[in-house]
Amino acid sequence: MTDNHYDFIIVGAGSAGCVIANRLSANLDTRVLLVEAGPMDRSVFIHMPAAFSYPLNDNKFNWRYRTEPEPFMDGRIMDCPRGRVLGGSSSINGMAYVRGNALDYDRWGAETGFLNWSYAHVLPYFKSAETRVQGADDYHGGSGPLMVSTGPGANPLFKAFVDAGVEAGYPFTKDQNGYQQEGFGSMDMTVYKGERWSAAKAYLRPIGGRDNLRVVVNGLSSRIVFEGTRAVGLEYSHANRSIRAHASTEVIVCGGAINSPQLLQLSGVGDAELLRKHNIPVVMDLPGVGNNLQDHLETYVQHTCTEPVSLYPALKPLTKLKIGIQWMLFRTGWGTSSHFEAGAFIRSRAGVPHPDLQYHFLPIAANYDGQSPAAGHGFQAHVGPMRPTSRGHVRIKSKDPRTAPSIQFNYMGTEGDRQEMRDAVRLTREIFAQSAFDRLRGPELAPGDAVQSDDQIDAFIRSHGESAYHPSCTCKMGSDPEAVVDGAARVRGINSLRVVDASIMPSIVSGNLNAPTIMLGEKCADLILGNDALPPLNVPVYRVSDYETRQR
Repeated sequence: MTDNHYDFIIVGAGSAGCVIANRLSANLDTRVLLVEAGPMDRSVFIHMPAAFSYPLNDNKFNWRYRTEPEPFMDGRIMDCPRGRVLGGSSSINGMAYVRGNALDYDRWGAETGFLNWSYAHVLPYFKSAETRVQGADDYHGGSGPLMVSTGPGANPLFKAFVDAGVEAGYPFTKDQNGYQQEGFGSMDMTVYKGERWSAAKAYLRPIGGRDNLRVVVNGLSSRIVFEGTRAVGLEYSHANRSIRAHASTEVIVCGGAINSPQLLQLSGVGDAELLRKHNIPVVMDLPGVGNNLQDHLETYVQHTCTEPVSLYPALKPLTKLKIGIQWMLFRTGWGTSSHFEAGAFIRSRAGVPHPDLQYHFLPIAANYDGQSPAAGHGFQAHVGPMRPTSRGHVRIKSKDPRTAPSIQFNYMGTEGDRQEMRDAVRLTREIFAQSAFDRLRGPELAPGDAVQSDDQIDAFIRSHGESAYHPSCTCKMGSDPEAVVDGAARVRGINSLRVVDASIMPSIVSGNLNAPTIMLGEKCADLILGNDALPPLNVPVYRVSDYETRQR
């Protein structure tokens, strides 16, 4: 493949790109090029689950994007980390395996008119991607590339959190990714035998010997090459050389919710006025490219812990060294988990048909950057709205691909989002006040006892709210004027070009985005190859019959 001619070119080796590279190259007569902007995933901090805060906070494996000043967050410039490494964000995330709610996908089908994206049609692809360590069933796979395990929850704080939720009147669920998302229970994670199971590990490592698949790392894509409105190749830089690769069949963009709209805009596909501003020839005027940006914002509710059972000792240098040595030698100990082992999905009020608040519980009081506000033992719940109504955008600031785009989320831009966050704080306090925490609960660290009124909670969120790092929906699927791709992920008005990643979600799902993005890769691979879709699975799912009159 030294002639730089391929059947398919894939841009981005993230959660979807790795899947598609695997599935398309399974036909050994098909030549596939996969171009990744970042390096190989060779780092102990990537593969050790407990060390995920390190790649989240460096620039070796991370684009480390920053937002514009957020107008409803006191003008804060906020972090937007994105994976720039083999495996993409699946190599730097918190490894939570969360599919979202079944009704999210039924909503996709209703919103777009593409009923093949409803839950019954996507469930087979979730299953085909997965090997669940606890075993396959009607909702889970047993022979897919992605290894999924359930956190053991051995720390007593995990049990206290689940028990407190039940005491507060919420249901218990044994499987948040199965029949019933709503309730308190254990979380699944992309960890197997003590190691992160990224998309690269699941989908690329097993096929390293395929001669028909070329993987280029440290290759920065600069533009898609067009002949008229047909995508015919990709220009990228690698090792100080500018390279043009040709695609006889398709170019597939899998850069994620920030990089995919950026590359389309750099290539002349997007809002014509924006493109002309940067002297980029317009290939297709698609004003929706980069619009409809959505994310999950969350806050921490943190307490001191009155018993020495939290992970606080793990913040001490000598303990970190011990954890690292134990993990490297035996793949055992605290290093083997991201420690997001218990969580919950609840409804914030009556009238909400399925959960709109998500919890990640952590048996330590610490932020994503690894810093702790508590000089001792603590615990916390990350909580935030699942289906925000605020919308933002991604727009290029230059025709130079090395210039980061302008990113604006408009977090907390609607009263509905602000009310859900107020509800989140108050409901969390009620949960932590249950008797299950009586012997463990010390003073509240954050937001703190002084934060009680609506205005005080709003002010706390503006100053302390953080992204859950789930940007999405910037190249949304649909048929309305803002839609960028159709129901087969083809860019509207363009031939031989698709986008497959979290950017094509019509609306954000109720949970973390790694598992849904892998599902998108699996389903779109069949669409690209022209395979018959996997048969739909009409399994029962939990619905609250009287949700209009009760919150729990």
